[in-house]
Amino acid sequence: MDKEQLLSLLQPETQLINEAMAAEFAGIKSSRLAKVIDYGIFSGGKRIRPLLTVLVARLVAFTRMPEGIADEEDLSPPADLYRLAMVFEFLHAASLLHDDVIDHADTRRGKKTANQLWDASTAILAGDYLHTRAMTLAGLVGGDKALATIGEATSAMIDAEFLQAQTVADSNLSEENYFAVLRGKTGALIGAACEVGALFSGANKEQRAAIRTFGDALGLAFQLVDDLLDYLGDPDTTGKATGNDFVEGKMTLPLIYAIENSSADKRKILTALLAGEASQRQSKISEVTAIIDECSGFSYARQGADTLITAALESLHSFKECDTRDTLEGLAHYVLSRNK
Repeated sequence: MDKEQLLSLLQPETQLINEAMAAEFAGIKSSRLAKVIDYGIFSGGKRIRPLLTVLVARLVAFTRMPEGIADEEDLSPPADLYRLAMVFEFLHAASLLHDDVIDHADTRRGKKTANQLWDASTAILAGDYLHTRAMTLAGLVGGDKALATIGEATSAMIDAEFLQAQTVADSNLSEENYFAVLRGKTGALIGAACEVGALFSGANKEQRAAIRTFGDALGLAFQLVDDLLDYLGDPDTTGKATGNDFVEGKMTLPLIYAIENSSADKRKILTALLAGEASQRQSKISEVTAIIDECSGFSYARQGADTLITAALESLHSFKECDTRDTLEGLAHYVLSRNK
């Protein structure tokens, strides 16, 4: 299915997720907090993480249902599923609020960050509020297993931030280290969103393992595409300056591969820039992009993302063929083709 078909299929579920989040925030007493939350949650975002929770829950429920009991379209997910799903949007938004403060970021997705519109303290507190509400809902709606799964994912996200900082400091060229950072920063939360959806619908051990594989592969592919867009994306579409990761000294897969497979003189250029000042790296983005392209760094990363999506799709084969499975497969293909 193409992007427009996918978005059309997802729109009703997205609307229900947005309505559930709006209802959750209706009781906020502080008008300042309400404004920051509204800006952080409702000013953009594709709702991929909560959508995965809802879709996986539907897929598992339909697969577990005996043949002939009901058609897929007759399944009516309980309201609590959307309340559980929105936990992942809260956690994602909280991480972005905190990241922007840590990075002293001025813009995100082409708009001013919350710390620029208000101040760093306000952005941090708003992120803390979202994190607290997320964990409370996870326990109330999802139970102990869901709470534990989400807690492990958030711990992995924080651990990965420290690992990435150390990677930048050490200019670590290990692919193993790179994927460890990816699994924590992006893969952990996407994987948890999928696994919690499976838990909600009573998935057995084998189904949970398959969904875990799907979520892990999808999350890694999602971040690989992010790394490609950082160099190759249109800033007007992505909302980020080209080469921002390189300016910050982040060791992403295209760069790692280029350094390992370039000629001695080009390797010297790249390593010298990484050891230098950010302003110097900023001035050399076009040259660096050309070197990475010449060394097949972008095609190598793209091939990695393709392989991961293939693994994600294969993990769904143990579930019944249905519209929901088709939608999940479409979402996986969208991860590869997205431009922001």
